[in-house]
Amino acid sequence: MKQYDIYGIGNALVDTEYKVDDAFLDHAKLTKGIMTLIEEEDRKRLIRLLEHDYEHFAVKQAGGGSAANTMVIASQLGSPAFYSCKVAADSAGDFFVKDLSDAGVDTNLNDDREQGATGQCISMVTPDAERTMTTCLGITNFLSPHELNREALKNSSYLYIEGYLVSSTTGFHAALKAQEIARTSDVLISLTLSDPAMIENFRANYNQLLSHGVDLLFCNHDEARLLTGAESVEDCVAALKKICRTFVITCGKAGSVAFDGRVLTTATGVPAKAVDTTGAGDIFAGTFLHCLCRGLGFSEANELANKFASKVVSCFGARLPQEEVDSLIK
Repeated sequence: MKQYDIYGIGNALVDTEYKVDDAFLDHAKLTKGIMTLIEEEDRKRLIRLLEHDYEHFAVKQAGGGSAANTMVIASQLGSPAFYSCKVAADSAGDFFVKDLSDAGVDTNLNDDREQGATGQCISMVTPDAERTMTTCLGITNFLSPHELNREALKNSSYLYIEGYLVSSTTGFHAALKAQEIARTSDVLISLTLSDPAMIENFRANYNQLLSHGVDLLFCNHDEARLLTGAESVEDCVAALKKICRTFVITCGKAGSVAFDGRVLTTATGVPAKAVDTTGAGDIFAGTFLHCLCRGLGFSEANELANKFASKVVSCFGARLPQEEVDSLIK
C-alpha cells in the first residue's frame, strides 16, 4: 500500500486575480490566453498599470502554481498527496506553506527556507472568461533535485510533472530526476503540457521527457496540435498513440477524449456559465488521477473530471472551496 496517491512537482506561486477587458491587454501588449514569463521589475510595472492607471484592483489572492492546484483538488477528494516545490522565507512563502498545509497536502517545505522572493502570478480575466497570465517565477525558478523527497516519491502511485518546469534549467533537471526515481520504483509517470507557449519555446525538453517514458499525458487541444503537428482531435489522437501509452485531450466546453491504451472514450462538456478558466486543466487532472487511484476506469474518470472542471470555471479562482467539492461528490 503506497503512502501517497500522487506526488507532484512544479512551481509554487501566489496568484493574484484581476478583472480586465481586451483593451487593457492590448495596451499592456499581452497575448490573450497565454502565460508570459516576466521579471520582477515587469511585475511591478504591470501592477502599477493595473491599479494606478486603470484602477483595476485585485479580486482574489490564493495559493497557486498549476501542479499545486492539482494536488489540492486531489487532497480535497481524499487522495493523499505530496508536493515538491520551492518558496522563499518571505510573507508570500508563509502564505503558500499555510495554504497547502490547510489543504492537507504534504510538502518538502519547512521553516528553514532560503532568502529571496516567492514566485507570483498575475491572472487577468476578461469578460469572456479567458485568462491571461504573467508569471514572475522568483525563487521557484531555481527548483532543483534538492527539493525532491525520494522516499515520498517512491511511496506514491503516480508522479505528476508540471510542464512549466521545462522553462527552468534546474526545474527541468528536477523533473528528469523525479522521472528517473519513479521509473525505478514502480511509480506511474504523468505529465501535463501546461501551456501552448511552453511547447513552442521548449519542445526539445518535452521531447526528452516523453522519450524517457510517460504513462499518462494531459493536454488540451491546442497543446496537442502544437506537439503533434496534427489539426483535428482525431488526428491528434492518432499521433499521440505513437508518443505515449495513455492520454487525455481536453477540449473546453466540448468535453474531452481519453485513451486508456486500448479504448478511446469521449466525455461531453458539462454546461456552465464560464467566468474564469483559470485552473480548469489543473482541476481536471487532479480529479482524473484521484479516480484512477480509486480504481475507476478512464471513462468514469473522464466524466467526473469534466464535472469538476466545469464547476471551477463558473467561479473566480483556480481552486474550489471544500464545500463545493463535497457537494459535487454526493
